[in-house]
Amino acid sequence: MKKLLLLILLFGFSEAYSQINNPYGLQVINEHADYKKSVREDKNKQLIEIKKSIPDIKLDIRYAGKNNFAKQAVYKQARAFARLPVVEALKNVQNELKKSGFGLKIFDGYRPYSVTVKFFAIASDKSFVANPKDGSRHNRGCAIDLTLIDLKTGKELKMPTPYDSFAAEAASDFMDLPANVIENRELLRNTMEKHGFRVLNNEWWHFDFIGWKNYELMDIPFEDL
Repeated sequence: MKKLLLLILLFGFSEAYSQINNPYGLQVINEHADYKKSVREDKNKQLIEIKKSIPDIKLDIRYAGKNNFAKQAVYKQARAFARLPVVEALKNVQNELKKSGFGLKIFDGYRPYSVTVKFFAIASDKSFVANPKDGSRHNRGCAIDLTLIDLKTGKELKMPTPYDSFAAEAASDFMDLPANVIENRELLRNTMEKHGFRVLNNEWWHFDFIGWKNYELMDIPFEDL
């Protein structure tokens, strides 16, 4: 009986996903083996490197350098990942935009949970960063920070603020702006929402994928993916 109980306990622990040490009791996948297990159970949970799936998409991974609100590099590699359905949706967005001579530039995708903890500690305005007690949709591989570019010039279209701005103008419904800026912002928003994304109220560049609740919080670094 004792032997049987031990086997049951061991099996139960092996089936459970690992948890990062945090004071909030959140389940966060932080072991590569647990991530792979989740993918075997559901292929949609695979984190796909966006550039490999959409070769003509542009990257400007700000958190791999110092050109960001934190003024420091928090990623060791300038790469962007998202869950499989998110990348497939982005591919549809890119293809639609190309018909009008535009394209996407990605600032950030999947973000390890430990980075969210760090951002919350250093941000001057907590409303612009996710609270680690809940985790971020970026931690789930279901949020994308991005903007539009002109495919002929490669230049970004004029938007209300630079990326990562804490200004009031960064809000997705801020209207005291030049007409062409509002037009550019709405083109991005309308195209993204048509393909299953929703904009974050205070960040015109941040889009969450519908269904993000179906994906676990993750804390696996890019170099392990």
